[in-house]
Amino acid sequence: MLALAADGAEEGVWLRAERQTAGRGRQGRSWSSPVGNLYASTLVRVRANDPSPASLALVCAVALADTIGTLGCPAVTIKWPNDLLLDGAKLAGILLERSGDAIVAGFGVNLASHPSIEGRVTASLAGRLWIHSAGELCEHLAAEFARWHAIWRQQGLAPVVARWEAQAHPPGTPLTANLADGTSLTGAFGGLAADGALRLRLADGTMHVIHAADVFLV
Repeated sequence: MLALAADGAEEGVWLRAERQTAGRGRQGRSWSSPVGNLYASTLVRVRANDPSPASLALVCAVALADTIGTLGCPAVTIKWPNDLLLDGAKLAGILLERSGDAIVAGFGVNLASHPSIEGRVTASLAGRLWIHSAGELCEHLAAEFARWHAIWRQQGLAPVVARWEAQAHPPGTPLTANLADGTSLTGAFGGLAADGALRLRLADGTMHVIHAADVFLV
């Protein structure tokens, strides 16, 4: 998709793979990519008056959660910034990459199966949706993403943040955030700041605002 963007591809184009041989997640982690799951990317062209490009992570999470809920599995929750969980287990991941004015949003969803990862709990949507293929899921996701992308661009970040919080784990949920400098913070989920940053209430009652971290449920 980045190559297509460099060749002038227009915003809104989608690519989907039946399987991936070099799938990856955040920080270069590998992403298991067997046939039957969803691996899809779309392209956004950043405009001068858009909200912060980083906040597209929230748009992606809301669009995917709404898609899955509409298709028959409303029990998914969002973990900051854009992981989807099912009964506390990781169901999907989203990765954003930027080159110039192009942002590629990649979605990986455990639709038919889920990998076995040491130290991580994973889940799949097998038997939970009324659609039967990754292609169908992608079509619904494309429509929902277009809707939320338009809201983000025309109305700003506030409605996206509100919808994200409505689909997240409850306020007060214990979280640990591993920060870029190697330190960790543990506290209670305090919702999102107006710019989409994570608010973590520490044991002493102070609210710490986090813009970048790996976050885990405690």
